Amino acid sequence: MEAKVFFGSNEAVTGSWTERLSPYDNRVVSKAPVCGAEETLRALKIAKAATKAAKASTLSQRCDWLHDVAAKLREQKEDLAKTITDEVGKPIAFSRVEVERCIETVTLAAETMRTMHGETINTDAMPSGRKTTAFYIREPVGVIGAITPFNFPLNLVAHKLAPALVAGNTVVLKPTPEAPLTAYKFAKLFIESPHAVKDALSVVYGDAEVGSTLVGSDIPRKISFTGSVPVGNIITKSAGIKKVSLELGGNAATFVDKSADLDLAAQRCALGAFVNSGQVCISLQRIYVHADVYDVFAQKMAEATQKLVVGSPYEDDTFMGPLINEESAERALSWVQSAIDEGARPMTEVKCEGTMFYPTVMADVTDDMAIVCEEVFAPIVSLVKVEGFDDAAPRMNDSPYGLQFSIFTNDLALTQRAISELEAGGVVINDMPTLRFDIQPYGGVKLSGVGREGPRFAIEEMTELKSVVIA
Repeated sequence: MEAKVFFGSNEAVTGSWTERLSPYDNRVVSKAPVCGAEETLRALKIAKAATKAAKASTLSQRCDWLHDVAAKLREQKEDLAKTITDEVGKPIAFSRVEVERCIETVTLAAETMRTMHGETINTDAMPSGRKTTAFYIREPVGVIGAITPFNFPLNLVAHKLAPALVAGNTVVLKPTPEAPLTAYKFAKLFIESPHAVKDALSVVYGDAEVGSTLVGSDIPRKISFTGSVPVGNIITKSAGIKKVSLELGGNAATFVDKSADLDLAAQRCALGAFVNSGQVCISLQRIYVHADVYDVFAQKMAEATQKLVVGSPYEDDTFMGPLINEESAERALSWVQSAIDEGARPMTEVKCEGTMFYPTVMADVTDDMAIVCEEVFAPIVSLVKVEGFDDAAPRMNDSPYGLQFSIFTNDLALTQRAISELEAGGVVINDMPTLRFDIQPYGGVKLSGVGREGPRFAIEEMTELKSVVIA
């Protein structure tokens, strides 16, 4: 099926097309128009012209709009799940979960906006003040440029579109080139809704030229980006004076204490390391294990990993499908081989067949190995032996990233220390650091990004405060 450009509420095509091939079997699964600077600027101008109508629309209309989209998502759940699997190779069971999460994200945005409001201010609270009627209100920022990645091609689009539109903004979306049809089908639900604000959403497809035009233009008042650190760095330097939210990379770690439930820890760590083939910003990459339980845990981790079903993403029982492309698989293999050359020991078979890279547990890893220093974004997890939390915490924190960490322990005092001492945007207790609920604030520190997602927190960043005084 063909995706199309949306210039506001109007569909269009360009002069040329690009084909998306399945990462699983290499067949053509979708086609998308090739856009450039001209199409991007056209979409931006339409978005700017629509800001007045978007701001003037009522909150009830915008909430009804999102609820209508959520209802249509439920009706089209299986089609959208299959589209995700076609384009990015995500196992169908997890594609269905992504659609369900998208429904929740859209619904949450609507319900959150109903209760977001300004506050009155006591201007006579200090001697220099005096009694007035003073308050502040929230207003939409205007045009938002949204750029999204391949690993969650539906729900991460929802985390940008739903808060932005329900807050009264207009949006120009540049979805990942790997999943144009997923974004097109989702955007179409917004645009064809009877509650839609006309021209509030545009969609253009492409890569660097489209992204740089979107970011560098003076029209957007905010850029919301999810992707890599190098691209985030470029955006920061070229965006100019506008709001910027960046959800970037991670190198998630956990500590397994000697008091932990090792069976639980191994099962959850296997899920956290290998779900979505490790292509998750908060995919578990480093496991620091107390020396007293290291060997036992390593064996349990290997056994839990070997039970995971790897194969066709169209089978209901498949846990892990392909990586997004062969380049990613080759890079993963090089990570593992480099670690072996440096003395690490694979606890599972190292196996790569085209884009299929099998889940790999590496033991006897040390801090100076590249496999723990960089974000691998692949189904590889490293076990590091430590003497305790005092040994593990500084090593976990010794990373340019700080998205999410976790700890497995039955020691309350250790739990409290972990919450305080781990340098990350999120800390999870007795579960994988890959755990995320869409209602929560989500984002990181250091190179993991700037700003927070989650409907309430995204709405805060997609609105401006206006202070009012009636003397």
